[in-house]
Amino acid sequence: MKLDRDTRKVTAWLDRALADSGLTQAEFAAALGTSPSRFSTYRSGRTKPTAAFCFRAQRIAQGLAATRRARVMSAPVTAKIIRDTDDEDWAWRMLLQGRDHLRMLLEDGDDTVCAWEAAPPSTGSAGFDTLLAVLTRREFDQVGVEPPAWCEPRCLPEPWIPDHPFLTREQVIAKTPEFLKELNVFVPARDLVTA
Repeated sequence: MKLDRDTRKVTAWLDRALADSGLTQAEFAAALGTSPSRFSTYRSGRTKPTAAFCFRAQRIAQGLAATRRARVMSAPVTAKIIRDTDDEDWAWRMLLQGRDHLRMLLEDGDDTVCAWEAAPPSTGSAGFDTLLAVLTRREFDQVGVEPPAWCEPRCLPEPWIPDHPFLTREQVIAKTPEFLKELNVFVPARDLVTA
């Protein structure tokens, strides 16, 4: 199939965005909220994406590249680290560090905050997925910036009450903030505070 000049430019633009993102094609497609097969048809020129999709792909890819250079976590990086560890304490630390990096970007008005618009892959835990989504949403809400679509948290079907080293199950439930209880996630408020 011979592509016209404009379509070739669009496919080159998307190829560049994919390379800049540092993600695989499947990961980048998911980060943009589309399927790998659909993204593949965009890159081949068989299907023409909207201009908005192209601009979003470029903006998010540039944000992901900038956060990598600055060694700042994004939502996909945070989720991947959580998924790849067997150490639950490390997973908690990385979740909070990712949230703190987002907070810093938002407070500084940094343009690379668009890296957090990239939908993360699953952490491998519905509880951590929900917690990452709700904490991300709260950070965006607190500065009056529209949160990304991916961080619309969904209530878990069953309560998620991670083991706590010092508190009983009942104490964890009692010390959990309402915004988490509504989602069936039970984590004491003090465990969400970082120094």
